[in-house]
Amino acid sequence: MPSNQLDPNKWVDRYSDYLFNYTIVRVNDREVANDLISETFLAGLKSAKNFMGEASERTWLISILKRKIIDHYRRNNSAKGQAEVKINYTGEDSEGEWLEEQVPDQFDRTAEDDMENNELGLAILDCLDSINEKQAAIFKRKTIDGVDTEAICNEFDITPSNLWVIIHRARTALAACMEKNWF
Repeated sequence: MPSNQLDPNKWVDRYSDYLFNYTIVRVNDREVANDLISETFLAGLKSAKNFMGEASERTWLISILKRKIIDHYRRNNSAKGQAEVKINYTGEDSEGEWLEEQVPDQFDRTAEDDMENNELGLAILDCLDSINEKQAAIFKRKTIDGVDTEAICNEFDITPSNLWVIIHRARTALAACMEKNWF
């Protein structure tokens, strides 16, 4: 019988440092690492119902994070026109090598794809209007406007770790809104 349980309310406190250390050696960029960890927590929240309890919470989050790292490199390599991504990994629970092939061609889009992207963009903007105002403002500055962390921290008088938590909360609220209104 599975003995492990999820407690998403404690993920940031329990695992953010570990996940950051795991990620930073693989992507070598603090902002990308923080974004990947936020995406991991968000994906974990979305798929919590699929958690079987056979692995520890941390191991389960690491497995999600590994896929996020692969997706990150796939996107980067796709933009460069490369067709495969090879990543070596070593972790507490496993080690090996991934080879991702057939990166989708970003230019193979239809009018229907464009229309769906426009609708998705409008849904995101509607959801941004419905979440906490400060979270939305910080999320927009970081994610949409691409303002660097230090400038946002100075503008809102917050620490970088607080910024990361606010962005994580904004993404969580956006995901809930999108799930309710878009999917």
